[in-house]
Amino acid sequence: MVKIAVIHEAPQPTLSSRQLILALINEGVDAYYLRISKIHGFVTNSGFELRYGSNVKLELDGAFVRNLGFILSTEQLLKRVSILRQMELNNVTLVNPVEGMLLARDKYMSVLTLKKHGLPVPDTAVVEDVFTATQLVKEWGEVVIKPLVGSMGFGSIKTSDPDIAFRVAKTLLNLGQPIYIQKYVEKPGRDIRVFVVGDDVLGGMYRISPAHSWKTNVAQGAKVKALKVNEELRELAIKATKALGLHYSGVDIGEGKGGYVIFEVNASPLWAGFMRATGINPAPHLVKHILSLVKR
Repeated sequence: MVKIAVIHEAPQPTLSSRQLILALINEGVDAYYLRISKIHGFVTNSGFELRYGSNVKLELDGAFVRNLGFILSTEQLLKRVSILRQMELNNVTLVNPVEGMLLARDKYMSVLTLKKHGLPVPDTAVVEDVFTATQLVKEWGEVVIKPLVGSMGFGSIKTSDPDIAFRVAKTLLNLGQPIYIQKYVEKPGRDIRVFVVGDDVLGGMYRISPAHSWKTNVAQGAKVKALKVNEELRELAIKATKALGLHYSGVDIGEGKGGYVIFEVNASPLWAGFMRATGINPAPHLVKHILSLVKR
């Protein structure tokens, strides 16, 4: 029987993980929920293998990688990434693949890659100098300073004041963090999330900013509304997903004055808001996709 895992780090499966497990069971698949911290790698005279927990040999056909957990050190990140790479060496089909996940996780490299593929992105810079950051505010006007690695909009600050940019940049540098800065794209109080699986778009939604905020993240109070995905949005979302080497994604797109612009491509998107807006549960579609890859 086909064996497929959902990999996360939460002690209890999240909503998306539970839905994936149920969809796997409905397809007659042996389904497992695995915490990444409990997967251990071994290289011995007889080869290499993976074990789960104290001494359970891990043999899988595929896995959904939903989360790497809260990372406390570079060494911890390297270990968890190495485990996933070992899975791929063991011919385990990962959705999403390791390299694609890492590329999407790095906001600057993902924007760079999208731009290289001819896709529209905001003017973006990554620097380690407060004066360069303040100069960019003077050049670009309104900017958004974001964590280089982050999600759900937490830690993002919008400003047109060079002094505020100076304070934020100085604080980040004192914490050993680079300064990731984008020219703010004026949008009509909303942005667009398009959900892609393989070569298909499952659907799209508007994420509408709450009255007190410029942010459109559902986790920060944005409202959702179903959107009929036109051909241009469909093409942009699928191209962006493939450019980063992903099997599925949530592509965040703004309606700028000059046309659509891609803000971010999420390699493990949350989908509670998408389900509320569209009535579509991505889990069965994702399971059918991974099974099509495993059975090749």
